[in-house]
This record gives sequence, structure tokens and C-alpha cells, in this order.
Amino acid sequence: MREIVFDTETTGFDPDSGDRIVEIGALELVNHVVTGKSFHEYLNPERDMPQSAFEVHGLSAEFLADKSLFADVADEFLKFIGDAPLIAHNASFDMKFINAELRKANREVLPLARAIDSLLIARKKYPGAPASLDALCRRFNVDSSGRTLHGALLDSQLLAEVYLELIGGREPGLTLIEDDDAASAHAGPARRGPRPQPLAARLSDDERTAHEAFVDLMGANALWAKSPA
Repeated sequence: MREIVFDTETTGFDPDSGDRIVEIGALELVNHVVTGKSFHEYLNPERDMPQSAFEVHGLSAEFLADKSLFADVADEFLKFIGDAPLIAHNASFDMKFINAELRKANREVLPLARAIDSLLIARKKYPGAPASLDALCRRFNVDSSGRTLHGALLDSQLLAEVYLELIGGREPGLTLIEDDDAASAHAGPARRGPRPQPLAARLSDDERTAHEAFVDLMGANALWAKSPA
């Protein structure tokens, strides 16, 4: 099973008001294991950078001026994600921006049904508890000490660890038995066929005589002496 964990950084909150993506980070999971394959791009938004957004991610208009346009990397991004489910924290926000950029680049938009929202998973699993990425990193002891500013690739890496904890723990596939030797170690005692020679009786002659005398005392009223109705 292939999944893509991704994040975006933007100039603001609303693409319909002219806000643009300035960074995309994504990485691949296969069978809930991080493979090391990733996609990362800084993007020229073709506009100024509001101070409020700069304080979040630290990406200035000057830094981004010589970076690629989204349209230039759209096909590479679409090839990387393929048809895999897309995992994001507050997925409606990221999907809204991705689809706005895809429309501008004359590409087909992504269906919202592909998105898995880790924020909603966290709120359902821990109702009333803080559910930000930072809060979940603290809950699961995920090291986020390097996150002084938001960054799309770094946040994707942290989110991958958090997501695996939310769905039941990291790398669940490692518990599977993969070879015959391991299987035999977990299979329990083997079934055996009949013994070639029956075991010798453990009753002594005195014990057998005493038992037979006891049975004789029961006579015809013994339960085992009665024929079935």
C-alpha cells in the first residue's frame, strides 16, 4: 500500500484572494514504512510576501524570486504522488491550495476523497486534547526540536511519524513472520501421529485388582453397565 504524506507553505490563507504556494514537501510511505523517496520544491509565488506569512516559514520574496513556478513542476509533482492517498494535517487547507495551483497550470484537480486528514484522526482519537502537529509530536515523543519555523518537507517528515502513531504504531509490518524458520518458531508444538508401540500400563497389579473389585460392587446398577435407551 502506497501513501503520500505532504505539506505546503503559502503566502496566506486564501488562494481565491491571490495567495499562492511557496513550498511543497512530500514523502512516500509503502506499507506504512517511510521509503526515503521524497519531493521538495520552493516556488516563486509571483507576488509579495506578507510579513505574517514570513514570520511563519521564513521564506522571503527575494529568496523565492529565482525559484520555479508551480506550472514548471506540476507534472513532476503529479507523477510523484501518482494515485496514492494523500495525507496532510488539516488536509482541506493544503488540498485547496494544490487544486488552485493545478487550475492555474491547466492541470486536472485532485479529488478531495483522496485526502486523509491526520488532524481529524487526532481529534477523533483524543477528543478535547491539543491536536496541532507540535502537540502530537510531544504526545508521541517525536523529536521536533529542529522545527523553529514551519517547513513543508520537515513538517512532512514529522507528520509521517505522527500519522504512523495515530494509526497504531510505527512499522507494523515488522511483526510479520517472513520465513519458514521463523514460522516454525511461532507455530507451537507439532501434531504427532499414533505411537508405533503403545506405552506400558502404569497400573500395578494390586491397583488393577482393587479397581475390578470396586466395579463388581457396583453390579448391574452401574451407569456404564446400562444399555442406551
